Amino acid sequence: MKHLAQKLPLTVPVYQILLTLSDRALHGYAIIQDIRARTGGEVDLTASTMYAAVGRMLDAGLIAEVESRPDADGDDARRRTYRIEVDGRELLRLEALRLERSAQMARDKSVIPALAESRSGGKRS
Repeated sequence: MKHLAQKLPLTVPVYQILLTLSDRALHGYAIIQDIRARTGGEVDLTASTMYAAVGRMLDAGLIAEVESRPDADGDDARRRTYRIEVDGRELLRLEALRLERSAQMARDKSVIPALAESRSGGKRS
């Protein structure tokens, strides 16, 4: 696990790709679409950015290419489908915890509202 912690912090593209792949295998374009939809357009990866990150994650063993694609019928055979690996899932977990600690530091400094306040639109429940 220590070797994974040395990879922190993750870049936004790597974090978002791992998060996207955390619950299902997807091909590249579907990864881009999922990230765009989930972030409300805040993160909009280009194909070149996404594939560069995917290449690095494949080399690092964080994700793997799926041999049999889930939607192979009627799908373009050139599409590559990716899934998260054990180390990728652990690295995602470590980064999510790091981000959570960082958000807590911002709460402690009154940069962002406390959780109870933020869930109720800025008013304490």
